[in-house]
Amino acid sequence: MAVSESDLLEVDGDPGAVKRHRTLFRAVRRRRSPPLRRTDITVTDEAAVRRAVKAASLGNAMEWFDFGIYSYLAVTIGHVFFPSGNGTVQLLASFATFAVSFLVRPIGGMVFGPMGDRVGRKKVLALTMIMMSIGTFAIGLIPSYAAIGFWAPVLLILFRLVQGFSTGGEYGGASTFIAEYAPDARRGYYGSFLELGTLAGYVGAAGLVTALTTALDSGGMEAWGWRVPFLVAGPIGLIGLYLRLKLDETPAFQRLEDESKHRATDAASAVETTAAGDVSRIFRDYWPTLILCICLVGAYNIADYMLLSYMPTYLSDEMGSSETHGLLILIGTMVVLMLVVNQVGRLCDRLGRKPLLMAGMLGFLVLSLPAFLLVRQGSLVAVTVAMLMLGLSLVCLLGTMSATLPALFPTPVRYGSLSIGYNLSASLFGGTTPFVITALISLTGDKLMPAYYAMAAALVGVIAVACMRETARRPLAGSPPSVATPEEAARMVESRAPAPKF
Repeated sequence: MAVSESDLLEVDGDPGAVKRHRTLFRAVRRRRSPPLRRTDITVTDEAAVRRAVKAASLGNAMEWFDFGIYSYLAVTIGHVFFPSGNGTVQLLASFATFAVSFLVRPIGGMVFGPMGDRVGRKKVLALTMIMMSIGTFAIGLIPSYAAIGFWAPVLLILFRLVQGFSTGGEYGGASTFIAEYAPDARRGYYGSFLELGTLAGYVGAAGLVTALTTALDSGGMEAWGWRVPFLVAGPIGLIGLYLRLKLDETPAFQRLEDESKHRATDAASAVETTAAGDVSRIFRDYWPTLILCICLVGAYNIADYMLLSYMPTYLSDEMGSSETHGLLILIGTMVVLMLVVNQVGRLCDRLGRKPLLMAGMLGFLVLSLPAFLLVRQGSLVAVTVAMLMLGLSLVCLLGTMSATLPALFPTPVRYGSLSIGYNLSASLFGGTTPFVITALISLTGDKLMPAYYAMAAALVGVIAVACMRETARRPLAGSPPSVATPEEAARMVESRAPAPKF
């Protein structure tokens, strides 16, 4: 009877079997871990990596600049685009419109993600940048409800949908782009620049809104001041598009494309893959990893949106602080996080992804309630300390997540799988966070609801981190090892070479 390779692997731990069949077991182990050749290793070009990081991070900064200005102007947008009446109802309507763009993000992910796996990361990232810029710029041109009535909120929702659809391909593509360019040993460090872009977008949005709010009265803000941040996004988008079009495709995708061409037969070349087929394959073959991705992203997004988007509204509407006061504290917190996030990226390359992610999740689980109790004190010192407590927990997630998520999926389906998982989670849990928290406070009257919501999300995150495997300093699944220098490649080949036999 023939003995399969799996049968041999099951008895691999039996010293007697190994001794009797040395040659057979040696052949199986060699097949499982073949000798590494120099041509199997990708040596990265540091200048190209830096260009890729810059282009991807700028797009991410623009995405969060958009979401930031909408969140920070939620009260003003409620007054401009929705009929006058109850202030809470206007705020809920504004946050509901904020959440609307997240409803189409999974659809965007299902379209742009598999497209990025088929035609390349660069082309799709350029397309999403164009759409995002158009959607954001157009919002700044919409007439108010007082001018055109019902059509004002309709147009607002339409362009929010354009933004959401394009964003569906943004984060998955940008994080994949950086991960596939970066050397294995520094993927956490380079990935952290994507989240530096997130914070820069938020700081830019908060700073611009604060300057406008300080310079203009409420009448000026509602008349024209709110439009300025949206109109600024147009030129930023053109700069980001220029940077992305100058990039080469990622080394991992180029190698995958070359291998696919060599493997393809005439019959196989005639078969065209479809987006629907790619999506069904992802759900069929990778659903356990998709669930893990959704849980990680859900916990991370709730914490992120609660602190960086919703908190200024909470301070002004629930605590009675001025809008400028809340934004200034938030800007200070985010500047601290910007100074720290790259160091967290370096740390997760040394210690691993799981320890940093677990520290962040446990931070929100343990510190959310004390932090909001401090916020309730109302003093500048108490609020600042509370924001830093939550901010330092969040930066453990920010500095690590961009390197963690792309490593969950193999190269042929990485862009598509990550885009689908990330955007499903962002749609269900991220963009709805301000709306859900505002509604819960309105229903229960309990102003500690944001803390409870963050704690529940963090508990899910703790379980997800415990279930994931460590990926630091390892090649991406489906891709060859990637190193920074030829010397590293030579050392890696030497370490994997079989011992000589005399």
